[in-house]
Amino acid sequence: MSLTKILLPEDELPTRWYNVLHDLPTPPPPVLHPGTGQPVGPDDLAPLFPMDLILQEVSQDQYVDIPGEVLDVYRLWRPSPLYRAHRLEKALDTPARIYYKYEGVSPAGSHKPNTAVPQAYYNAKAGIRKLTTETGAGQWGTALAFACAQYGLECEVWQVRASYDQKPYRRTMMEVFGATVHPSPSDLTEAGRKILAEHPDSTGSLGIAISEAVEMAVQDPSIHYALGSVLNHVLLHQTIIGEEALIQLAMVGETPDLLVGCTGGGSNFGGLAFPFLREKWAGRMAPVVRAVEPAACPSLTQGTYAYDFGDTLGMTPLMKMHTLGHDFVPDPIHAGGLRYHGMSPLISHLYETGEIEAIAKAQSECFAAGVLFARAEGIVPAPEPTHALAATIEEAQRCKESGEEKVILTALCGHGHLDLAAYDAYLSGAMTDRSWDDAEIQASVAAALDRLPVV
Repeated sequence: MSLTKILLPEDELPTRWYNVLHDLPTPPPPVLHPGTGQPVGPDDLAPLFPMDLILQEVSQDQYVDIPGEVLDVYRLWRPSPLYRAHRLEKALDTPARIYYKYEGVSPAGSHKPNTAVPQAYYNAKAGIRKLTTETGAGQWGTALAFACAQYGLECEVWQVRASYDQKPYRRTMMEVFGATVHPSPSDLTEAGRKILAEHPDSTGSLGIAISEAVEMAVQDPSIHYALGSVLNHVLLHQTIIGEEALIQLAMVGETPDLLVGCTGGGSNFGGLAFPFLREKWAGRMAPVVRAVEPAACPSLTQGTYAYDFGDTLGMTPLMKMHTLGHDFVPDPIHAGGLRYHGMSPLISHLYETGEIEAIAKAQSECFAAGVLFARAEGIVPAPEPTHALAATIEEAQRCKESGEEKVILTALCGHGHLDLAAYDAYLSGAMTDRSWDDAEIQASVAAALDRLPVV
């Protein structure tokens, strides 16, 4: 009988992150300074990030060594298991072979500590005393709170108001790890007060929360900001997922025909996909790589590829990305980690150049997939990876019709134990789907981009 859990021994934990910038067929557009229109330099980023992370952001080296102090913390949960979804395959009566890389075994219950830990480490090394950040569903805030506790840093989190209200136990978990948590928009920052003056009942967005966290960081040289997705160095750290998965699949003699991951800002998707894209470009395998996003926040499938701010108030550099406009406030869908107006510049570039494909899914279809998965495999998935599961199940059902024995690899980037209110909404029939017609989206994006500085 084939294995259910493919476990990598701790002494085979990868010791390098993979930098996709080294191997991209075409280089991505530079990040621009909104004042000058010129590519940003290290000095422009120094108020927010330590030099080690700034150098990783622009590095062209193919690999970056993982510091021993980071590996020591990684070993609390890494290597994470790769599962063969035998019981899901049986439930679907599919000839496809489905594998999922499970990141819910981490202290935060998701993939986010893969970058939170090195970010906290490099900031502590640089003498920083406190990190500020934003969080949507709360998984990133939880991960950074845990990471800061490992290196003696303070942690202050602005949580999107919709998720702050929907997920009180995620807030409690951050506080257990030592963080201070505020709902966003808040009255603690100029950015928050501006939003509340215009929209007193604002449910918030990741873009707004980023503005608040950045504002607090730039006022004090002993405080830095940490971002849980989108940026190059974040996706770099997440490649530990794909590097492990490559070894684990090789242990059972498999190569994927299809790789599926959910996308919000891009960290989980890039973390799994980038090492496999390296292998694809080297001619060693040929998987289709498919990103799956929420229909309520469809930056890849309906957004515009353009320079835009990473936050709502325009405090960040300009990044070339698929965007819905920096002031886009999506419906408060339950997959709070996917409610971001833009997509990682690296993911956007790969989509624009045809290296990956993307689809959007309505949340009711995704929760149906999550429930089916839970009943077969025994893990309640977070709302975010149910998007990838919905696409995985869709492909497995195609294989049933065609008789193809495809190997499908997906990323189960976290568990849903603190998201049960969302499952309750689905099971009780209270969940609604939101989608956008193209004209509506394009008008919104055009209006936002009209307010950008000319570059």
